[in-house]
Amino acid sequence: MLARQGHEVTVLERDGDAVPGSPDDAWQACDRRGIAQFRHPHILLPAGLHIVESLLPDTQQALLRAHGTSYDPLAAMPPFIEDRAPREGDERFVMVAARRPVLEYAFATTAEESLEVRRGVAVTELLTGAQTAKGIPHVTGVRTSDGEQLATDLVIDAMGRRSTLRDWLASVGARPSTEEAEDSGFTYYTRYFRSAAGTVPAHMSGPLTPFDSYSLLVLPGDAGTWSVSIYISSRDQALKGLRQPEKWTALVTACPLHAQFLDGKPITDVLAISGIVDRHRRYVVDGTPVVTGIITVGDSSCCTNPSLGRWMTMGLMQAAGTVEVIRDNLGDPLGLAHAHDQMTQARVNPWCRCCSAVVPGFGQPVARPDPVPRRARLPRNRARHACFGARTVRCR
Repeated sequence: MLARQGHEVTVLERDGDAVPGSPDDAWQACDRRGIAQFRHPHILLPAGLHIVESLLPDTQQALLRAHGTSYDPLAAMPPFIEDRAPREGDERFVMVAARRPVLEYAFATTAEESLEVRRGVAVTELLTGAQTAKGIPHVTGVRTSDGEQLATDLVIDAMGRRSTLRDWLASVGARPSTEEAEDSGFTYYTRYFRSAAGTVPAHMSGPLTPFDSYSLLVLPGDAGTWSVSIYISSRDQALKGLRQPEKWTALVTACPLHAQFLDGKPITDVLAISGIVDRHRRYVVDGTPVVTGIITVGDSSCCTNPSLGRWMTMGLMQAAGTVEVIRDNLGDPLGLAHAHDQMTQARVNPWCRCCSAVVPGFGQPVARPDPVPRRARLPRNRARHACFGARTVRCR
């Protein structure tokens, strides 16, 4: 988007692997080291899809060529709902579903047609120059892993949830930024399937179904694939056995509104992920930026747990807003820092806060959860119950 405004843009990509040659290659061979969620379910929510359609139409076409799937959650209503007539404006709920490696393939192929991407190049430190505001360090570029000093008008930190920007800022004398963080305490167990006929089984319930002791998330993917995720409290030791395929399958089989999603060929083992932190970082403190010449976008700015599927959409919303801020403020580093903070607080932070509101104590330092008291643990042979109307299912 910046390149299309006429800016000269250079992307420094730490991973050295070239863009895969096809969507299948992206799924089979692409491994984004350091991105724990890379092989876990993603979906492009309506707000994100609107940005892609309006500002990145070539990326939208690349997604379609990669067999990305349009997903209308209203069409996934259970069959017992009789009034299925569409309403005016229903189209605003349509999403795009594809596996994360395939989504990234589409974005990467179109990006490399528009700008310079240097793969296998990391940043080791920030370069600073004359201050544009008293007492505030001003970033004028970066030093790369191969020793090059790259001068810039603006640096954008898109290093993700593991960004080390706070440490770099401390090394150039910046005041500490603020950070609110909380481990949501979820563990996810996901498996992907593919249909030989290219069709995804019909939903009998919404994509996300909460039960007393676990939740089920079912999302379509690209090219006749879909994912089924079971997520639990990370403290629930009795359900940690879901890492084993036979126990994972037994639980889904015992859920009559979801068992049909096992009618496909598994294309992965059970994939587990935990330790996902909701985090919000802010670089304007007490009304004053801690630094100029650098801003943050995406997970390096704010991120949430994946339960509501907001990761990519929040990043795209902030990216689109960042382009507007740069367009109007590039010649004014202090004004740009303020405008970017205000845009983020207005557009992105409400989404982050909404998702994090279910987490008690959000805004406190991250702490390791206390061990579950022994008396609270269920015996391994104790039945767990999930109720579907008048029917009770026992999952052992």
